[in-house]
This record gives sequence, C-alpha cells and structure tokens, in this order.
Amino acid sequence: MGKNLRQQRRGKGTPRYRTPSHKYVGAVKYPEGASLSGTIKEIMHAPGRTVPVAVANLNGQQALLLPNEGAYVGQDVNVQELGSMPEGTKIYNIELRPGDGGRLCRSSGTFATLITKETDKCTVLLPSKQKKVLKSRCRAMIGVVAGSGRTEKPFMKAGVKFYSMRARGKMYPHVSGVSMNAVDHPFGGKTHIGKHKTVSRHMPPGKKVGSISPKRSGKRKK
Repeated sequence: MGKNLRQQRRGKGTPRYRTPSHKYVGAVKYPEGASLSGTIKEIMHAPGRTVPVAVANLNGQQALLLPNEGAYVGQDVNVQELGSMPEGTKIYNIELRPGDGGRLCRSSGTFATLITKETDKCTVLLPSKQKKVLKSRCRAMIGVVAGSGRTEKPFMKAGVKFYSMRARGKMYPHVSGVSMNAVDHPFGGKTHIGKHKTVSRHMPPGKKVGSISPKRSGKRKK
C-alpha cells in the first residue's frame, strides 16, 4: 500500500497543519452593497496574514478590509464594481463572483490590472500574467495591497522563518523527496537517483507524486 501524500495529511486537519485561530483578527471581506465608501478607523497587525488589516466604517457598517499601499487612519476608502472603473486601473481584493467578499490579489504587494470592459464582463490581468474574465458587478478596491517590501527583508535565522511559517499554518522546513529514505517517498533512496518524475494517472496514492500524466516533459527548445 502507498503512504498518504502531504496534501492528504493536511486535509485531515491535525494540529501540525492547522493554523492557530488566534492569529487572525476576523473575516476580511466586503459587506453587502454594490458600491461602498467610508473611512479607515484603525490599522491592526494580523500575524496570520502577510498584510495588516484595516478596520473601516463602510456605509454605516464596520468591516475588516485589506489596506492599500500608504494607507493611514482617517483615509477615505471605496469599494467599487469593476464596471465603474476605468481601464488600466490597478485593483486588488477582487471578487470572483458578485457578493463573495473578495478572493483574488490579497497577498502583500500584489495587484491586478483591469484591461478591457464590455457590457456585463470585464477582463483582468492577474499577477501570474493570466487573464480572467469576471462579471462587471464584481467588486474590488483601487491600488496595491500594503506591505510590498515584505520579501526584501531577509529572515537571517531558521527559527524566525519557522515561527513565521507556523503562524500561517505552513510546514517548515520542506524536505525534498530525493532527500528522504525509500520508505518515505517514491523519489527517496540512493538507488532512485535519476528516476523519472512522470507517473500514470492510475497509480496508487503513494506513488502519485511528480508529474502526473503530463502532456509533455523535458526542457523546451528555443
């Protein structure tokens, strides 16, 4: 029998993989309403996130939002529909479906670009250079997510990196398969050096690692 894969062990939700709930200050999402406007009342530190959290008063409702670069207490904030924004606008915390509260571009320093608009659809260029077509009623905020310089500061020590990853429920250190023993991973053991990464889609769970039924493999020729 094959062993459980890492993603299967994570799915069980054991304490080793579970994110501590006290690291999060609350659900960061837009309240109900097409377009919202208000002011930032407070900016809070959220250890479980890569970006601080802003407490804002939007249309008389208190909500938690992701602040933009350069945000401050007392700043006016607006949550708008994609259809009401001009083309070429930098946006973040974008809804996949109208009313879901925001799903895309929520990490520090990320943003998407609104490139085209139609009657009921808008095309957005994501940080991965992928284009996504969304409904014009999906909401977003203008700007870049705060904390863009986070990756410029080195961790310096492995212990600092360990606790930083642990706060967000990430496993650290991440050991590669070829460094393991043969009983722990299909790529493990001295005799498996140079083993092909391509495996069949019909292999048992413990063998299904690497490139699963790929269309092609190897280096692309220029």
